[in-house]
Amino acid sequence: MHEHFAGIIKPGSREAKLLEAIDAARLPRHIAVIMDGNGRWAKQRGKPRIFGHRAGAESVRALLDTTTRLEIEALTLYAFSTENWKRPKAEVSGLMSMLKRYIRSEMKEVKANNIRFQAIGDVYGLAPDVQKEIAWATEQTRENTGTRLNVALNYGGRAEIVHAARLAFADIERRNDVIDHLTEADIDRNLYTSNLPEVDLLVRTSGEMRISNFLLWQIAYAEIVVTPTLFPDFRRPEIFEAIIEFQKRDRRFGDVKAN
Repeated sequence: MHEHFAGIIKPGSREAKLLEAIDAARLPRHIAVIMDGNGRWAKQRGKPRIFGHRAGAESVRALLDTTTRLEIEALTLYAFSTENWKRPKAEVSGLMSMLKRYIRSEMKEVKANNIRFQAIGDVYGLAPDVQKEIAWATEQTRENTGTRLNVALNYGGRAEIVHAARLAFADIERRNDVIDHLTEADIDRNLYTSNLPEVDLLVRTSGEMRISNFLLWQIAYAEIVVTPTLFPDFRRPEIFEAIIEFQKRDRRFGDVKAN
């Protein structure tokens, strides 16, 4: 694991000490991040909210680079919720423009690092030009076998469960079965994340103690780490700290520890 950061992390630095504290055998398979605090970060600097979102893009790069070097299987980022449409039109428009630019500018690096991109959520509710960029990025990385980068766009956890339940019911009808035979597995395989491991670690930046309708099914047994750091300041050391905190937890999944 350490060799993946050779030449990147200075020996003896805070980052190096944090990396040393991480157990490579107990890494989370799937990390999900609620990227919160961009607006407050910008306000603290007397800037418009979109300024904070642009700064947050650098944190996304740090997150993706770090999880790729750690060989984390999946990283899911909460980029735009179904509730975010309520924000000012100028902010929404700016976010969508940023998304398109980010996809184009980062795709070379994404492909070079064997990262597979996918969007989860009601993608068809987005503007056609945004859909086009998402489809392009998905196709460009379809054969990649490394870290899965999942960007939640026009996403809501409750809506996802309803969508999955409808698809599961349709499956039951097709096999001439009865609704009483509906199982959790039927729902699970119809989720947007059906091709991913369950979330092990959910990180929320900015100190807010809310789930915000994010991956409600998938985080049933996730460890939750809340950091006061605003997302534009959330970089490699903070990622390492979240993983270290995750590794301190006693994960029993509803069981009890044997004496």
